[in-house]
Parts: sequence; C-alpha cells; structure tokens
Amino acid sequence: MSITIKNLNYVYSVGTPFEKQALTDINLEIKDGEFVGIIGHTGSGKSTLIQHMNGLVRATSGEIEVCGHKISKDSKDLGKLRQEVGLVFQYPEHQLFELTVAKDIAFGPKNMELSEAEIKSRVKEACELVGLADRHMEKSPFELSGGQKRRVAIAGVLAMKPKVLILDEPTAGLDPKGRDSILNQIRQLHRQTGMTIILVSHSMEDVAEYVDRVIAMDKGKIILDGDPHQVFSQRETLLAVGLNVPQITELVYQLREKGFDIPDNIITIEEALPWIKKNINK
Repeated sequence: MSITIKNLNYVYSVGTPFEKQALTDINLEIKDGEFVGIIGHTGSGKSTLIQHMNGLVRATSGEIEVCGHKISKDSKDLGKLRQEVGLVFQYPEHQLFELTVAKDIAFGPKNMELSEAEIKSRVKEACELVGLADRHMEKSPFELSGGQKRRVAIAGVLAMKPKVLILDEPTAGLDPKGRDSILNQIRQLHRQTGMTIILVSHSMEDVAEYVDRVIAMDKGKIILDGDPHQVFSQRETLLAVGLNVPQITELVYQLREKGFDIPDNIITIEEALPWIKKNINK
C-alpha cells in the first residue's frame, strides 16, 4: 500500500486562542499507481492533508504510513521519505533559484550525493518527462514563460525519482493553453511511469477529465470518495459544501430537468456530445 492513514487528527495552535481542528478522523488508503484528485473549498483541509504525507506537518493523533515509512510526532530523519514523496507547491516557480534550468533541476539529486553521471542522466530524464527542450537547459529559469517555469519546478522533483508525486494546484495562474499543456504532461507522466500521483485542484473540469479517483473534503473531513462519475453524481452534496460539479454535468442536469433524454452521470464534453446530438436530431 502506497499511503495508509488511520484516524488522523490535526489541530492548529493547540492551547492558544487560535486553536482550530483542521483534520478530523481521516481514514484513507491510496494504492500504488493511483491517480487521485483531492477537491474542497479553501479551508477544507486539502493542503494540510497532503503536507502530512511527506512529514511537513505532524499529526496531533493517528497513524500515517507512506511508502513504508511511519510518520509520527517523534519522527526525526525524514530525508528518505521526502525523496520518495515529491511535493510540488502552488506556484512552484517561486522556489526556483539557480542560475540555469539544468542546475535547478540538478539541485535535489546533488543533495542526494549521486555521481555526476547519475545527476546528468536524471536531469535529462526529468526534462523528457515534463517536455522541456534541450535549448532551455542553459537559460536562466526566470527567462522562461510561466508554464515552462512550472515544468522546471516539477522536473526538479522528478529528478529525485519519487514514488509518489503530489501536486498542489499545479495549473494556478496559467492561461488555458498552459493549463492544458501541464495537465496533459502530468497524465502522460502517469501513463509512462505508473507512479502514484495526487492532484489537488479547484477545477472540477480538470479533475473530471484527468484523475481516476476523487476525494472531496469539507471542514477537515472526507465527505466523498470514489471514481469521478460516482463523486460528481452527488451534485446536491457537493453544492451544499460550496463545491461545483463540472460545467458539462450542470448543463446535463438542466437539460434533464427540461425532459431531455440524457444520462445523469456525464462528466466530460466527450461523453455529452453523442447524447446532445441525439436529442438535437429528434
């Protein structure tokens, strides 16, 4: 099992006037090779949950095991875990700092004390995985476009060859073309490597199209967990906690309300088109 979480609770600022329960009784298993999306409005606990997965945040109570590593309040040396669980923060390009793209991507492997030949090989492989061209290698990362900077940041994590890749809003701030390009690259990465990928996103459309499993959170609890069709069929539950369904799912709902013959579990445009055409041609 790649990730196992049992009875996880986390409280911010314990014993102060600002004390707040951020996570409550989280029980979760994510298997090796799954592509999981986590959704929830701001403050639902998404980011706090994923930060537990590589030990950035320690549980107030409960058990966490990730890639064979048990994480507790007393865990000290988590360097090996953080090599195996790559966490890419929102706006990861803000973390770029080296003089060239190649040096930035090589930073993690160098700190692993690998040979120069292995570092060079990992940088090349990571660039190929995220679609970065050789011509960018000697450029300053700050000369690149927003989408290219995002690729450099992701490549820097991939160069450490993690078993789990966690992406917190990886398309934030990108235009539609850049967003689609990054997400397609992430899907291709999953298909090529089979690694476990966890995608945190506010976009229901992106989650519906790309992931195999959706976890919905509200007020520090998991409220829904299933494949995208199962989760997004729970329209009223999602709306009640301030979440939307994909726009095409909402359109289908409105058409069904008007008497159109369309299934209620459609979550992508590709699924909807044949039914819309069928109704138009009647």
